Amino acid sequence: MSLDHAILGFLNYRPYSGYDLKRFFDTSVRHFWPADQSQIYRTLTRITEKGWTEIEVIRQDSRPDRKLYHITPAGQEELRRWLTTPLPSEGTRAADMIQVFFAAQLSDEEILGIFEHYAALMRAGLEQYAHIPREIEAYQEYTTSPREFFFWMLTLDVGIHNLQASLQFIENLIERIRNGELPRE
Repeated sequence: MSLDHAILGFLNYRPYSGYDLKRFFDTSVRHFWPADQSQIYRTLTRITEKGWTEIEVIRQDSRPDRKLYHITPAGQEELRRWLTTPLPSEGTRAADMIQVFFAAQLSDEEILGIFEHYAALMRAGLEQYAHIPREIEAYQEYTTSPREFFFWMLTLDVGIHNLQASLQFIENLIERIRNGELPRE
């Protein structure tokens, strides 16, 4: 997925400033597509140069002018093209699995430490996911239909299920190590 298309998707709901887009990212899709402020502004510049967005400058007396980005018909066409194009697989690169692959070089205690750390991170991630429905619901008014909101929530379900499966795998591995199931040299 490209940040260009994520931003076009948000702008297809309504015009936003770069600041508003950052807030929207943080409260809706950060669990699978985080973006920092500088990435968002660079992308807004790029997609405006491509003719996919236009800028409306709103003059403000006591603050700097506010730039609202509007999606253009060309931007809507590009978003639709992208949405209807099957994407290539992202691949399966996972640094943590490289650690698992070579973990035989470590002591059981070192291995446990690494996997207990991963498990703690996953539990913290699941705890964060518990707050996301409220955050997403706060933006429900921006969706055009209950169908659209359903798909927003579906992305959260996928993230939760994937993280739960990974946590279950790690917890099973920790239990096997503690039960002495690792073969000795």
